[in-house]
Amino acid sequence: MDYRRSGIRELLASAPGVRVEAFGWVKTRRDSKGITFVQLNDGSCFADLQVVVEAGVLPEEDLKRVGTGACVRFGGELVASPGAGQSVELKADDLTVFGEADPTTYPLQKKGATMEFLREIAHLRVRGNTFGAVSRVRNRASWAVHKFFQERGFSWIHTPIITASDCEGAGAMFAVTSLLEHGETGFKMRSTDPADDFFGKPAYLTVSGQLNVETQALGLTNVYTFGPTFRAENSNTARHLAEFWMIEPEMAFCDLEGDMNLAEEFVREVVGDVLEACAADIEFFNARIEKELLATLNHVVSSPFERMTYTEAVDHLVNSGESFEHPVEWGSDLQSEHERWLTEKKVGRPVILTDYPKEIKAFYMKMNDDGKTVRAMDVLVPRIGELIGGSQREDDLGRLEARIDELGLPKAAYWWYLDLRRFGSAPHAGFGLGFERLMMYLTGMKNIRDVIPFHRAAGQAEF
Repeated sequence: MDYRRSGIRELLASAPGVRVEAFGWVKTRRDSKGITFVQLNDGSCFADLQVVVEAGVLPEEDLKRVGTGACVRFGGELVASPGAGQSVELKADDLTVFGEADPTTYPLQKKGATMEFLREIAHLRVRGNTFGAVSRVRNRASWAVHKFFQERGFSWIHTPIITASDCEGAGAMFAVTSLLEHGETGFKMRSTDPADDFFGKPAYLTVSGQLNVETQALGLTNVYTFGPTFRAENSNTARHLAEFWMIEPEMAFCDLEGDMNLAEEFVREVVGDVLEACAADIEFFNARIEKELLATLNHVVSSPFERMTYTEAVDHLVNSGESFEHPVEWGSDLQSEHERWLTEKKVGRPVILTDYPKEIKAFYMKMNDDGKTVRAMDVLVPRIGELIGGSQREDDLGRLEARIDELGLPKAAYWWYLDLRRFGSAPHAGFGLGFERLMMYLTGMKNIRDVIPFHRAAGQAEF
């Protein structure tokens, strides 16, 4: 056995008349008039390979072990298939059972299993149609992300997971410590003095790689990071995770306009790549999860994004005649219902909003001349709302220090970030995109916990 063997995807594209081996897990088994039909899948594609076993060809005691969930290898000849939807099937004359599965207790046998139930068996759910498709789309989208930036000369930067800085200034961070001990009566701290801890100061799991990747942009020009980030917010919603992946490009000698251009180009290219490479998976999601998915994604690829200011958006919302759950007024943060109304009803395609009030944006965003708004931009898409958040960064040392003081942030913690403005400061801009939000957009899945292999949320860290 070798990893270079042909997968089911390759077998289904082969011509009849050749002898092959097929490895995988049994989706279903059906016995009819002396013939056994087995649907086999190895995760390489959405389609199953039908294996046909005629009576008497294989030992009955071996064939009995081939139940739903079993891991097997069939050998035989590929023959033309009379069935619809497949050009070939495997006429088997050889069998190896690697691992049996009792079909009466195999969890994926459960009919009508809910998404909630499948989250409880995250270690097995990838073998089903939905989560096999999610995994293939996630893999391809990840590849498309790197392809997009690498083809444009961006350097991939591995930013640290452990940090002493809070990028967002929100404080909802997971602490990292070596002082915690687990005794007979529960957890206790050996010391409460940060100086005694591993790093000699408070440390946390990062909420963003942005501040770190900015340092690399001011030396390498165009960079990006794509890695895990963490938020300790106890938000038990369909759109929040405690651990998720972020894509964060940063460009020197770039302003807000260039930032928006890159974001639009990025979304359209990644979506287009997945549409082409994962056609069968996307068609499944369109048929079973989100009826308008294909139309929405094709529209994104072929249509320019609308651009408007935050102020214009608020005016549209106030004059919409809609009864929103959350009232809209200038200075308030837009909610998902507002973002979806703008993209789905007002415009009918993605929207890029710019020039937000400084009070609702982070300290590092460059101030506009009006002193009230910052050079920020959010990319909003139908069904999801905010997909990307970005800005031109404040490159003036005095203004950045004043903003940090205004928000009451610990300036000493940002000494190295301020150094970027002391020594060779340059205009620069970037954005952040939550990869799981993008995955929800690509698949139509309704809960963010279902587009990551193992979800981490409040009270959920089982696998």
